[in-house]
Amino acid sequence: MSVHYDVAVIGAGIHGAGVAQAAAAAGYSVVVLEQYDQAARATSSRSSKLIHGGLRYLESGQFHLVHECLHERAVLLRIAPHLVRLAPFHIPVYRETRRRPWKITLGLGLYSLFSRKPFHRIPRRQWDRLDGLRTDRLDAVFSYYDAQTDDARLTRSVLESARTLGADVMTSARFMQAQLADDAVSVSYAAEAGSKTITARVLINAAGPWVNHVLSSVRTQSSAFAQTHEIELVQGSHIVVGRQITKPYYLEAPRDGRAVFVLPWKGKTMIGTTETQFHGEPGDVVPQAAEIDYLLEIFNHYFSASLGVADIIDSFAGLRVLPAGGGAAFGKSRDTFLLPDDADRPRLVSVYGGKLTSYRASAEKLMDMITKTLPAATPVADTRTLALPVID
Repeated sequence: MSVHYDVAVIGAGIHGAGVAQAAAAAGYSVVVLEQYDQAARATSSRSSKLIHGGLRYLESGQFHLVHECLHERAVLLRIAPHLVRLAPFHIPVYRETRRRPWKITLGLGLYSLFSRKPFHRIPRRQWDRLDGLRTDRLDAVFSYYDAQTDDARLTRSVLESARTLGADVMTSARFMQAQLADDAVSVSYAAEAGSKTITARVLINAAGPWVNHVLSSVRTQSSAFAQTHEIELVQGSHIVVGRQITKPYYLEAPRDGRAVFVLPWKGKTMIGTTETQFHGEPGDVVPQAAEIDYLLEIFNHYFSASLGVADIIDSFAGLRVLPAGGGAAFGKSRDTFLLPDDADRPRLVSVYGGKLTSYRASAEKLMDMITKTLPAATPVADTRTLALPVID
Protein backbone atom coordinates (compact mmCIF):
# COMPACT_ATOMS: atom_id res chain seq x y z
CA MET A 1 0.00 0.00 0.00
CA SER A 2 1.47 3.37 -1.03
CA VAL A 3 1.85 6.33 1.34
CA HIS A 4 -0.31 9.36 0.50
CA TYR A 5 0.78 13.03 0.65
CA ASP A 6 -0.74 16.34 -0.27
CA VAL A 7 2.34 17.41 -2.24
CA ALA A 8 5.12 15.35 -3.82
CA VAL A 9 8.21 17.19 -5.06
CA ILE A 10 10.73 15.77 -7.52
CA GLY A 11 14.17 17.29 -7.00
CA ALA A 12 16.01 18.67 -3.97
CA GLY A 13 17.74 21.58 -5.60
CA ILE A 14 16.92 25.06 -4.33
CA HIS A 15 13.51 25.22 -6.02
CA GLY A 16 12.45 21.79 -4.86
CA ALA A 17 13.62 22.60 -1.34
CA GLY A 18 11.81 25.95 -1.46
CA VAL A 19 8.52 24.40 -2.59
CA ALA A 20 8.77 21.69 0.07
CA GLN A 21 9.33 24.32 2.76
CA ALA A 22 6.47 26.51 1.50
CA ALA A 23 4.01 23.59 1.31
CA ALA A 24 4.96 22.26 4.74
CA ALA A 25 4.73 25.78 6.21
CA ALA A 26 1.23 26.07 4.72
CA GLY A 27 0.21 22.97 6.69
CA TYR A 28 0.36 20.28 4.00
CA SER A 29 1.96 16.85 4.07
CA VAL A 30 4.99 16.81 1.76
CA VAL A 31 7.50 14.33 0.35
CA VAL A 32 10.65 15.17 -1.64
CA LEU A 33 12.24 12.63 -4.00
CA GLU A 34 15.91 13.31 -4.79
CA GLN A 35 17.89 11.13 -7.22
CA TYR A 36 21.27 11.80 -5.57
CA ASP A 37 22.36 10.85 -2.06
CA GLN A 38 22.04 14.43 -0.83
CA ALA A 39 20.43 17.73 -1.80
CA ALA A 40 22.03 20.32 -4.11
CA ARG A 41 24.25 17.88 -5.96
CA ALA A 42 23.68 19.52 -9.36
CA THR A 43 23.26 23.20 -10.33
CA SER A 44 22.30 24.36 -6.83
CA SER A 45 25.88 23.72 -5.71
CA ARG A 46 27.50 25.01 -8.91
CA SER A 47 26.35 28.62 -9.10
CA SER A 48 28.27 31.86 -8.61
CA LYS A 49 27.27 31.74 -4.90
CA LEU A 50 25.48 35.09 -5.13
CA ILE A 51 22.26 36.39 -3.59
CA HIS A 52 21.70 39.37 -5.83
CA GLY A 53 19.26 41.31 -7.95
CA GLY A 54 21.24 40.72 -11.11
CA LEU A 55 22.62 44.12 -12.04
CA ARG A 56 23.19 42.96 -15.60
CA TYR A 57 19.48 42.11 -16.04
CA LEU A 58 18.66 45.82 -16.00
CA GLU A 59 20.39 45.98 -19.36
CA SER A 60 17.86 43.55 -20.89
CA GLY A 61 14.89 45.30 -19.29
CA GLN A 62 14.12 42.65 -16.66
CA PHE A 63 13.21 45.28 -14.06
CA HIS A 64 10.56 43.20 -12.30
CA LEU A 65 13.03 40.33 -11.82
CA VAL A 66 15.71 42.64 -10.40
CA HIS A 67 13.23 44.28 -8.03
CA GLU A 68 11.88 40.90 -6.87
CA CYS A 69 15.36 39.48 -6.32
CA LEU A 70 16.52 42.50 -4.33
CA HIS A 71 13.42 42.17 -2.14
CA GLU A 72 14.25 38.49 -1.63
CA ARG A 73 17.87 39.39 -0.87
CA ALA A 74 16.59 41.55 2.00
CA VAL A 75 14.43 38.66 3.26
CA LEU A 76 17.36 36.23 3.20
CA LEU A 77 19.63 38.68 4.99
CA ARG A 78 17.06 38.67 7.80
CA ILE A 79 16.24 34.96 7.99
CA ALA A 80 19.68 33.52 7.17
CA PRO A 81 22.41 35.94 8.34
CA HIS A 82 24.70 32.95 8.93
CA LEU A 83 24.45 32.04 5.22
CA VAL A 84 23.93 35.33 3.37
CA ARG A 85 26.24 38.30 3.84
CA LEU A 86 26.44 41.70 2.16
CA ALA A 87 29.74 42.65 0.52
CA PRO A 88 30.95 45.68 -1.47
CA PHE A 89 31.35 44.69 -5.13
CA HIS A 90 33.67 46.70 -7.38
CA ILE A 91 33.23 47.63 -11.05
CA PRO A 92 36.33 49.01 -12.82
CA VAL A 93 35.76 51.11 -15.93
CA TYR A 94 38.63 51.49 -18.41
CA ARG A 95 38.86 53.67 -21.51
CA GLU A 96 38.06 50.63 -23.64
CA THR A 97 35.18 49.41 -21.43
CA ARG A 98 31.96 49.22 -23.45
CA ARG A 99 29.71 50.42 -20.63
CA ARG A 100 30.77 53.99 -19.92
CA PRO A 101 30.72 55.56 -16.43
CA TRP A 102 27.48 57.45 -17.13
CA LYS A 103 25.70 54.22 -18.06
CA ILE A 104 26.99 52.39 -14.99
CA THR A 105 26.00 55.34 -12.81
CA LEU A 106 22.47 55.17 -14.24
CA GLY A 107 22.23 51.41 -13.68
CA LEU A 108 23.63 51.55 -10.16
CA GLY A 109 21.30 54.42 -9.32
CA LEU A 110 18.28 52.29 -10.24
CA TYR A 111 19.76 49.24 -8.51
CA SER A 112 20.31 51.26 -5.33
CA LEU A 113 16.77 52.62 -5.52
CA PHE A 114 15.43 49.05 -5.61
CA SER A 115 17.80 47.74 -2.92
CA ARG A 116 18.00 50.81 -0.65
CA LYS A 117 21.75 50.33 -0.49
CA PRO A 118 24.06 53.12 -1.70
CA PHE A 119 26.78 53.00 -4.32
CA HIS A 120 29.78 55.27 -4.72
CA ARG A 121 32.95 55.86 -6.70
CA ILE A 122 36.26 54.71 -5.22
CA PRO A 123 38.70 57.64 -5.00
CA ARG A 124 41.79 57.35 -7.16
CA ARG A 125 44.01 57.45 -4.08
CA GLN A 126 42.52 54.10 -2.98
CA TRP A 127 43.01 52.23 -6.24
CA ASP A 128 46.24 50.65 -4.98
CA ARG A 129 44.14 48.70 -2.40
CA LEU A 130 42.20 46.78 -5.07
CA ASP A 131 44.00 43.41 -5.08
CA GLY A 132 46.45 44.31 -7.83
CA LEU A 133 43.77 45.54 -10.22
CA ARG A 134 45.41 47.04 -13.30
CA THR A 135 45.20 50.85 -13.13
CA ASP A 136 46.61 51.92 -16.51
CA ARG A 137 43.83 53.46 -18.63
CA LEU A 138 41.47 53.10 -15.66
CA ASP A 139 38.82 55.83 -15.70
CA ALA A 140 36.72 54.98 -12.65
CA VAL A 141 35.92 52.31 -10.06
CA PHE A 142 32.40 51.96 -8.65
CA SER A 143 31.37 50.14 -5.48
CA TYR A 144 27.90 48.80 -4.74
CA TYR A 145 26.40 46.18 -2.41
CA ASP A 146 25.33 42.65 -3.15
CA ALA A 147 25.42 39.42 -1.14
CA GLN A 148 27.32 36.15 -1.20
CA THR A 149 26.30 32.71 0.08
CA ASP A 150 27.22 29.04 0.08
CA ASP A 151 24.59 27.81 -2.37
CA ALA A 152 24.71 24.15 -1.32
CA ARG A 153 24.46 24.96 2.38
CA LEU A 154 21.61 27.38 1.72
CA THR A 155 19.71 24.68 -0.19
CA ARG A 156 20.29 22.10 2.52
CA SER A 157 19.20 24.61 5.17
CA VAL A 158 15.92 25.31 3.34
CA LEU A 159 15.35 21.57 2.98
CA GLU A 160 16.10 21.01 6.67
CA SER A 161 13.56 23.73 7.47
CA ALA A 162 11.01 21.80 5.40
CA ARG A 163 11.92 18.61 7.24
CA THR A 164 11.50 20.35 10.60
CA LEU A 165 8.03 21.43 9.48
CA GLY A 166 7.13 17.79 8.77
CA ALA A 167 8.25 17.08 5.21
CA ASP A 168 9.66 13.65 4.36
CA VAL A 169 12.87 13.74 2.30
CA MET A 170 13.87 10.65 0.32
CA THR A 171 17.41 10.70 -1.09
CA SER A 172 18.78 8.16 -3.57
CA ALA A 173 15.21 8.05 -4.84
CA ARG A 174 15.16 8.23 -8.64
CA PHE A 175 11.86 9.15 -10.26
CA MET A 176 10.63 6.51 -12.70
CA GLN A 177 7.12 7.47 -13.78
CA ALA A 178 3.89 9.11 -12.69
CA GLN A 179 0.24 8.50 -13.48
CA LEU A 180 -2.24 11.38 -13.31
CA ALA A 181 -5.78 10.56 -12.23
CA ASP A 182 -8.73 12.82 -11.45
CA ASP A 183 -8.16 12.84 -7.71
CA ALA A 184 -4.52 11.81 -7.22
CA VAL A 185 -1.10 11.33 -8.76
CA SER A 186 0.68 7.99 -8.45
CA VAL A 187 4.48 8.32 -8.44
CA SER A 188 6.91 5.42 -8.83
CA TYR A 189 10.56 5.76 -7.88
CA ALA A 190 13.61 3.55 -7.55
CA ALA A 191 15.15 3.31 -4.07
CA GLU A 192 17.98 1.24 -2.65
CA ALA A 193 15.43 -1.33 -1.46
CA GLY A 194 13.75 -1.53 -4.88
CA SER A 195 10.94 0.30 -6.65
CA LYS A 196 8.31 2.05 -4.54
CA THR A 197 5.14 4.05 -5.12
CA ILE A 198 3.58 7.00 -3.34
CA THR A 199 0.46 9.00 -4.13
CA ALA A 200 -0.19 12.71 -3.80
CA ARG A 201 -2.83 15.27 -4.58
CA VAL A 202 -0.29 17.39 -6.50
CA LEU A 203 3.07 16.58 -8.09
CA ILE A 204 5.74 19.30 -8.40
CA ASN A 205 8.38 18.70 -11.06
CA ALA A 206 11.39 20.67 -9.79
CA ALA A 207 13.98 18.51 -11.55
CA GLY A 208 16.02 21.41 -12.94
CA PRO A 209 17.72 20.44 -16.22
CA TRP A 210 15.89 17.10 -16.06
CA VAL A 211 12.47 18.83 -16.05
CA ASN A 212 11.43 17.61 -19.50
CA HIS A 213 12.95 14.18 -18.86
CA VAL A 214 10.50 13.85 -15.97
CA LEU A 215 7.56 15.09 -18.04
CA SER A 216 8.29 12.48 -20.69
CA SER A 217 7.52 9.80 -18.08
CA VAL A 218 4.20 11.25 -16.89
CA ARG A 219 1.01 9.58 -18.13
CA THR A 220 -2.65 10.48 -17.99
CA GLN A 221 -5.42 7.90 -17.85
CA SER A 222 -5.73 7.93 -21.62
CA SER A 223 -2.30 8.79 -23.04
CA ALA A 224 1.21 10.12 -22.54
CA PHE A 225 1.45 13.62 -21.06
CA ALA A 226 2.86 15.70 -23.91
CA GLN A 227 2.70 19.28 -22.60
CA THR A 228 6.24 20.64 -22.19
CA HIS A 229 7.96 24.01 -22.39
CA GLU A 230 10.68 24.27 -25.03
CA ILE A 231 14.02 24.98 -23.38
CA GLU A 232 17.71 25.14 -24.01
CA LEU A 233 20.38 24.22 -21.49
CA VAL A 234 23.19 26.71 -21.05
CA GLN A 235 26.32 25.68 -19.22
CA GLY A 236 27.91 28.01 -16.69
CA SER A 237 31.44 27.11 -15.58
CA HIS A 238 33.63 28.42 -12.78
CA ILE A 239 37.25 27.95 -11.79
CA VAL A 240 38.85 28.32 -8.36
CA VAL A 241 42.46 29.42 -7.99
CA GLY A 242 44.72 29.54 -4.95
CA ARG A 243 45.50 33.24 -5.18
CA GLN A 244 43.37 35.07 -2.62
CA ILE A 245 41.63 38.38 -3.25
CA THR A 246 39.87 40.50 -0.62
CA LYS A 247 36.95 42.00 -2.56
CA PRO A 248 34.39 40.85 -5.14
CA TYR A 249 34.70 42.29 -8.66
CA TYR A 250 32.13 42.66 -11.42
CA LEU A 251 34.07 42.67 -14.70
CA GLU A 252 33.29 43.08 -18.38
CA ALA A 253 34.79 40.27 -20.45
CA PRO A 254 37.06 41.98 -23.03
CA ARG A 255 36.22 39.40 -25.70
CA ASP A 256 32.42 39.69 -25.75
CA GLY A 257 31.33 42.22 -23.11
CA ARG A 258 29.67 39.64 -20.83
CA ALA A 259 29.53 40.15 -17.07
CA VAL A 260 31.96 37.92 -15.16
CA PHE A 261 32.63 37.84 -11.42
CA VAL A 262 35.92 37.42 -9.59
CA LEU A 263 35.06 36.58 -5.98
CA PRO A 264 36.68 35.66 -2.67
CA TRP A 265 35.67 32.07 -1.90
CA LYS A 266 36.76 30.14 1.21
CA GLY A 267 40.20 31.74 1.31
CA LYS A 268 40.68 31.39 -2.44
CA THR A 269 39.38 33.10 -5.61
CA MET A 270 36.46 31.97 -7.76
CA ILE A 271 36.07 33.19 -11.34
CA GLY A 272 32.89 32.77 -13.38
CA THR A 273 30.67 32.29 -15.15
CA THR A 274 30.41 31.29 -18.81
CA GLU A 275 27.42 30.79 -21.12
CA THR A 276 27.91 27.75 -23.38
CA GLN A 277 25.23 25.77 -25.17
CA PHE A 278 24.91 22.27 -23.69
CA HIS A 279 23.68 19.13 -25.42
CA GLY A 280 23.81 15.85 -23.57
CA GLU A 281 22.96 14.18 -20.29
CA PRO A 282 22.74 16.87 -17.55
CA GLY A 283 24.64 14.73 -15.07
CA ASP A 284 27.68 14.74 -17.37
CA VAL A 285 28.25 18.52 -17.47
CA VAL A 286 31.87 19.56 -16.85
CA PRO A 287 33.89 22.73 -17.60
CA GLN A 288 35.31 22.80 -21.13
CA ALA A 289 38.91 23.75 -21.94
CA ALA A 290 37.73 26.76 -23.95
CA GLU A 291 35.71 28.02 -20.96
CA ILE A 292 38.70 27.69 -18.65
CA ASP A 293 40.87 29.65 -21.09
CA TYR A 294 38.15 32.31 -21.34
CA LEU A 295 38.00 32.78 -17.56
CA LEU A 296 41.77 32.88 -17.15
CA GLU A 297 41.96 35.44 -19.97
CA ILE A 298 39.54 37.72 -18.12
CA PHE A 299 41.45 37.52 -14.83
CA ASN A 300 44.79 38.14 -16.53
CA HIS A 301 43.37 41.11 -18.44
CA TYR A 302 42.35 42.89 -15.24
CA PHE A 303 44.90 41.88 -12.61
CA SER A 304 48.67 42.24 -12.48
CA ALA A 305 49.24 38.63 -11.34
CA SER A 306 49.12 36.24 -14.31
CA LEU A 307 47.37 32.89 -13.89
CA GLY A 308 47.65 29.68 -15.90
CA VAL A 309 45.95 26.30 -15.94
CA ALA A 310 48.40 25.03 -13.31
CA ASP A 311 47.00 27.59 -10.82
CA ILE A 312 43.49 26.08 -10.95
CA ILE A 313 42.69 23.99 -7.90
CA ASP A 314 39.02 23.33 -8.65
CA SER A 315 36.44 23.81 -11.39
CA PHE A 316 32.74 23.08 -11.71
CA ALA A 317 29.83 23.62 -14.09
CA GLY A 318 26.06 23.89 -13.72
CA LEU A 319 23.18 24.20 -16.17
CA ARG A 320 20.74 27.07 -16.61
CA VAL A 321 17.29 26.20 -17.96
CA LEU A 322 16.42 29.01 -20.40
CA PRO A 323 13.62 29.52 -22.93
CA ALA A 324 14.37 28.07 -26.35
CA GLY A 325 14.62 30.34 -29.37
CA GLY A 326 16.94 32.79 -31.03
CA GLY A 327 19.16 35.32 -29.34
CA ALA A 328 22.10 35.15 -26.96
CA ALA A 329 21.69 33.53 -23.55
CA PHE A 330 22.78 36.82 -21.93
CA GLY A 331 19.52 38.54 -22.90
CA LYS A 332 17.06 35.73 -22.17
CA SER A 333 14.61 35.83 -19.30
CA ARG A 334 15.77 34.49 -15.93
CA ASP A 335 12.23 34.46 -14.55
CA THR A 336 10.83 31.24 -13.12
CA PHE A 337 8.21 29.75 -15.44
CA LEU A 338 5.54 27.53 -13.88
CA LEU A 339 3.75 25.11 -16.22
CA PRO A 340 0.57 23.48 -14.81
CA ASP A 341 -1.25 20.62 -16.50
CA ASP A 342 -4.53 22.43 -15.82
CA ALA A 343 -4.68 26.11 -14.85
CA ASP A 344 -8.00 25.71 -13.03
CA ARG A 345 -7.15 22.58 -11.04
CA PRO A 346 -3.47 21.64 -11.39
CA ARG A 347 -2.35 18.16 -10.44
CA LEU A 348 1.12 18.63 -11.91
CA VAL A 349 3.25 21.79 -12.01
CA SER A 350 6.69 21.90 -13.65
CA VAL A 351 9.25 24.50 -12.58
CA TYR A 352 11.41 25.94 -15.38
CA GLY A 353 14.43 28.16 -14.83
CA GLY A 354 14.60 30.62 -11.98
CA LYS A 355 17.33 32.03 -9.77
CA LEU A 356 18.85 30.96 -6.47
CA THR A 357 17.98 34.36 -4.99
CA SER A 358 14.26 34.21 -5.76
CA TYR A 359 13.53 30.60 -4.78
CA ARG A 360 11.22 31.62 -1.91
CA ALA A 361 9.16 34.03 -4.04
CA SER A 362 8.83 31.36 -6.76
CA ALA A 363 7.60 28.86 -4.18
CA GLU A 364 4.98 31.37 -3.00
CA LYS A 365 3.67 31.77 -6.56
CA LEU A 366 3.53 28.00 -6.99
CA MET A 367 1.58 27.61 -3.74
CA ASP A 368 -0.95 30.18 -4.95
CA MET A 369 -1.40 27.99 -8.02
CA ILE A 370 -1.84 24.60 -6.34
CA THR A 371 -4.11 25.69 -3.49
CA LYS A 372 -6.88 25.43 -6.12
CA THR A 373 -6.39 21.67 -5.92
CA LEU A 374 -5.42 21.19 -2.28
CA PRO A 375 -7.86 21.11 0.64
CA ALA A 376 -7.94 23.92 3.18
CA ALA A 377 -5.11 23.77 5.70
CA THR A 378 -3.88 25.74 8.68
CA PRO A 379 -0.47 27.38 8.14
CA VAL A 380 2.17 26.54 10.72
CA ALA A 381 4.87 29.04 9.68
CA ASP A 382 5.58 32.01 7.39
CA THR A 383 8.63 31.59 5.14
CA ARG A 384 9.05 35.38 5.00
CA THR A 385 10.03 35.43 8.67
CA LEU A 386 10.99 31.83 9.47
CA ALA A 387 14.69 31.69 10.37
CA LEU A 388 16.65 29.10 8.43
CA PRO A 389 18.46 26.53 10.58
CA VAL A 390 22.20 26.39 11.04
CA ILE A 391 23.56 23.19 9.48
CA ASP A 392 27.00 21.66 9.04
